[in-house]
Parts: sequence; structure tokens; C-alpha cells
Amino acid sequence: MKRSLIEWDEGWNSIQERTNKLNRVIEGLSENPFDAEDFMMLYTTIYDMCTQTPPHDYCQQLYDKYKETIEQHITSKGLPSLAEKHEEFILQEFVKSWERHKVRVRRMSHCFFFLARHFIPSRSLTNLEEVGLNCFRELNLRARVAAFGLIDREREGERIDRGLLKNVMDIIVEMGTEKMDAYKEDIEAHLLKSTGEYYSRKASSWIAEESYMDYMVKAELCLRRERNIVSHYLHSSSEKKLVEKVEHELFEPLANAFKQKVSLEVKALVQQAKDDASSNQDFNGAYGMQEHVLVRNILELHTKYLAFFNDCLIKNYIFHRALSDAFDLFWNGPVAGSLGAELLAAFCDNLLKNDGNEKLSDEATEDTLEKVANLVSYMRSMDLFIEFYKKRLVPRLLFDRSSNLEREKSFVTNLKRKLGGTFLTSRIDKMVEDMTWTGDNKTSFAEYLHSNPNVNPGMDFTVTVLTTGLWPSYKPFNLNLPAEMKNCIEAFEGFYETKKKSRKLNWINSLGTCYINSNFESKTIELVVSSCQAALLLLFSDADRLSYSEIFTQLNLDHDDLVRTLYSLSCGKYKILLKEPNTKNISPNDSFEFNSKFTGRMKRIKIPLLPLYETKEVIKEVEKDRQYAIDAAITRIMKKQKVLDLQQLFVECVEKLAHIFKPDIKTLKKRIENLIDRDYLERDKENHNIFKYLV
Repeated sequence: MKRSLIEWDEGWNSIQERTNKLNRVIEGLSENPFDAEDFMMLYTTIYDMCTQTPPHDYCQQLYDKYKETIEQHITSKGLPSLAEKHEEFILQEFVKSWERHKVRVRRMSHCFFFLARHFIPSRSLTNLEEVGLNCFRELNLRARVAAFGLIDREREGERIDRGLLKNVMDIIVEMGTEKMDAYKEDIEAHLLKSTGEYYSRKASSWIAEESYMDYMVKAELCLRRERNIVSHYLHSSSEKKLVEKVEHELFEPLANAFKQKVSLEVKALVQQAKDDASSNQDFNGAYGMQEHVLVRNILELHTKYLAFFNDCLIKNYIFHRALSDAFDLFWNGPVAGSLGAELLAAFCDNLLKNDGNEKLSDEATEDTLEKVANLVSYMRSMDLFIEFYKKRLVPRLLFDRSSNLEREKSFVTNLKRKLGGTFLTSRIDKMVEDMTWTGDNKTSFAEYLHSNPNVNPGMDFTVTVLTTGLWPSYKPFNLNLPAEMKNCIEAFEGFYETKKKSRKLNWINSLGTCYINSNFESKTIELVVSSCQAALLLLFSDADRLSYSEIFTQLNLDHDDLVRTLYSLSCGKYKILLKEPNTKNISPNDSFEFNSKFTGRMKRIKIPLLPLYETKEVIKEVEKDRQYAIDAAITRIMKKQKVLDLQQLFVECVEKLAHIFKPDIKTLKKRIENLIDRDYLERDKENHNIFKYLV
């Protein structure tokens, strides 16, 4: 039997009549139930309208009307029912409306089943149940306002119905299906905004009224309360975002106020040191009392505020960043004529060398070095401090000036722990290990000499073996050594071959130390000199007077090194040699003779050479190392990412190098251009701010 054609108006009026009855039944307003006959009539009408021949197949129109019908019901019934309620009652009505809505969507989806089975999959449309649930999101705005009001009341200490809030949040999570779109867009995003505004107002009030400690106590309570809020009625995915928002709003104002306060104290200390330096007429740029006092005060100030934050339950990077920023004035210098990093390295040197000015107990020294390590960990340019420290460490280790080798090891270990065991400290650690090896092999060398009577160096001597690459590079001296020194070298080389056959020794004469008994007319004095100074002085054993050219020929030193050596012996504090003419400069026309009338109060005198390094040279070395570090960081990043825009490359590079130093944008741009010139990178032809890695 052929079916009669159903026109759109006729069919939709029939469908609408029965859907209205279904809505009344669900709302409890109808005495007659929506029975199986009603369901079959509704289902059959929809089926027939969908299966008619074109243009009378109304699948698309019915799909659109399904959504429109549900939206109309929410607009006409749902929104007015919520508008009549307030706060908790809104949420109660919201929960009830949701339960009725789910029943409505489920039963209507059954009636429109043909669409779900055939039409929707063929057109890749949203399924009926999801369409119906999304329509309910129109009620989320009113529920959100009411829910946030309850949350703020709980933040103020009131008791609220947490179970009701939990039901509301679960509904909104369910509404957004697996992606939780409704929860993230309608609740979480707005909650983070309102939370930020709420705690911003609180921070403004507390910062003006409360002490730092009281502020921190209140902040801790707030964080604990926010975590409770998440655990009781918000989705767990919101905890991290919510806590971060609260920390930002509460901690940033306090950190800024704290930074300003500490910066003023640092500025006062630095200014006092500058005033002391300028008022001291004898000040010559060397590490003196005013610098020592400044570093000591800086350490105490840093320790005081670090202890303040460590005592709090809150451990947040914002405060540590503020603490680091507050000491920038000290690090960036110049302070009393030197960089802060250089002063701190000199302070450590004063503590660790055996002839330091400050004599502390072992416990006090360890405590002070712990404070130094803490302060270094907050530096923006740790590499600069490490380089200055290494320059000071070398003479302590090589010239036996360290008061305690175990303490040196302990401090380096502490630095590694604070700085994360970076390559910065690994070299220092191995330098100390070299000294340990030297100490262990003194006994072995003595046994070697005892068992080989034919090997006779003729004097007591000790050799320190340094690992190439770990220690600072030193200029090689082509020094013509005296026969006595040559015998010592040959003896040790024979011993070393028995220990390390595959290794070759390169002798650094510029670092040698000699003890020479000099017979002056008044008395015999032991002179502590370098190998070059010793070789020069021994020339006067066979000659009373020598010209510059004669000394130059016999020692085989270049002009600069010879001038430096002669100056220390003839123009310095201790004039072991007499120079003619008697001027403060060394020239090739000068002549020298041994000062037999020299005298001194001490039995042992150390003849110093001019300093081996200057601050500018250290900074230049650090800048060169930084270039290598930046090149390596950029190359690693680009090798992994292949293609990256300029801004993201800056961010990742700064993040990668932050534990060593903070590179500036200008330097990064220069290194990128250098890598492009060396064919490691190339610019994108269409966008010059995008870079590609060249394999």
C-alpha cells in the first residue's frame, strides 16, 4: 500500500503537539502519561518525513527543529525559573533543571532515532544527545554567577553547601563531554579571572596594613583554602592553574615591595663602601678592609632575608627572583673599584688561604663559606664569579697557600650542590683532585729516589702535575734553566714514566717556586722566588755585574717576561739587584749587579711578581666562554626543533643558559648571525624572523 505524502506543516504540527505533551509530562504538569502509543506516533511521523522522496525528505529541517525545540523550552521555561531564585536556590533549581533536561534529551533522541542512525553519520553532524546537552549551556551564566558568589563567601569564612556546588560543577563537566569544553570555557576561565580580581584587592589591602610575616601567614592560609576548594567541588585539573593565579596575585606585590626594601639596604651598603674608598687616600684598588666589610655585610643581609623565606611554609620562585634582583647593584658594580663577583672571590680567597687577614674558627669559616655558596646561587652571572674564584684558587693550590685542602674540597662540593653540578664547578673540582694526586705521590717519588741511588737530583724539590685543559692556560717560557734545575726535571720524568707511560709532561716554568739561601754582608736570608727569578739570581753566582743584553742571552726569555722579572728584583719593595741608571723603568741599556748590602728584618722574604691577571682580562675570557656557550645552546635547540621563530629561540636560549648567566638580546642576535655565516642556520626566505637548522 502506498504511503500518503506528509507535507512539512502538517508533519511538524503533529510532532510539535506530541513533544509539547512530552515536556509537560517531564515537568510534572500533565495528568496523562506519554505512553507507547504517543512514542510510536511521534517516531513514525519523523521516520516517514525522513524517508519520503526528494524534495519531500525533511531530514535537515527536522535536525534543525530538534535543536530549536530544546532551545525554545530552555528560553521559555529554564531561564525564567532561575531568574526567580537567588544564590543557593538558583543552584538548586539548576540541578533540578539539568535532571529534567537529561530525561528530555534522552527521550527525544529516541524519537528522532532515524536521524541519529542514518542522516547524522552521513553528514558528519553533531549527534542529537550532544546537541541537546549543549543547549543547556545557556543556563551556565546564571549558575556561574551564583556559584562564584558562594565561593567568595567561603573565602570570607562563611559555611556554604559544598555538596550543592560539587553537583553544579559535575553537571558542567558532564555537559562538555570528554573535552570538558563547558567547564573550561564557562567556569574555569571566568573563575581564574574572578579569583585574580579577588586576591588583587586583598593584596592591595594587606600590603598597606600587614607586616611581611603576617602577610605570608595570610597568604599560606589562602593557598590552603584554594586547594580545599578544588578538592571539595572543582575539577582536579583546575588546582594548578588556580594556585598559580593566587600565588601571582598575592606574591608579586609582596615580592616587589620586598625587592625595593632590600635594594635600598644594598644600595646603602654599596654607597658606604664607595665613600670609604674615596676617603681612603691610600686606596689603590686592591682588596682591602672596606671591601671585606662590604662583602661581610652583603652576606649577612642576604642570609637574613633568605632565612625569612626559608622559615615560611611557602617556597615560591617569585621571592627568590626578587631576592636575586635586589642584589643586582652589588653584582653589576663597580663597587669600590671592582665587580661584586671579584670582591666575593677575593673574600673567599681571604678565608681559604693560610695567610688571610681574617682568622676564624673552623666552624665559623664553614658557616661563612655556606653563606657565600648561598649568595652565589642567586647570582645572574655565576660564570664570572667562578672565573675570578679560579684565578684566586690557582696560587692557593700551586704555591701551597691554602689553609686546608679538605676545606677547599668541601666548598667546591657545596658550590656544585647549589649550582646543580654544572661544568662551571667541574673544572675547579678536578683542579683540587690534581693537588690530592700530587700529595699522594710525594711518598711514591721519595721511595723511587731511595730505590734508585744513581738518580740524584741534588736538592729537595716537589712537582705538581696539572691536567691540561682544567687549569688556566699559561704562556710557555723558553727559559734556559740552571743545571741544578735540569737534574731535578730529569729525575722526576724518570719517575713519572713508571706511573703514566702514555702521558707527556710539559713544564710550566712560570709557576715554579724556589727557596734560595742568599749570603748578604749582614746575614743570610732565604728568598722565596719564582723559577725565572731564581734562574736570573743564579747568574750572579759567577758574575758581579751583568748587562740587560747578557741576561737576555743567557736566560732566553722574551723582552716582556724579562722586564717583569728584572722589575720585581730591582724596582720593587725588595731591591735584591741594583740597577744602573736608578730609574723605575727597565730598558735594554740598563746594567745590574747583586746588592750585597741588602738587609731585612725577616729571615725569609718572598719576592712578588707583578699580578698575572687583570679584571679586564678575566671579563674578556668570560665573554669568550659565553660566546661558545650561546653557540652550543642555539645549535642544540635548533637541532631539536629544526625550524623556530626568533622570539621563541630567544626564550629557549635564555632558559637553557639561566643556570650559568643571563644572555642579553644583543649578544644572542650577534651569535645567531655568526652561526648563519658559518652555515649552521639559515633564514626563511619569506619570513626573516624564522630560522632553519642546516644539517
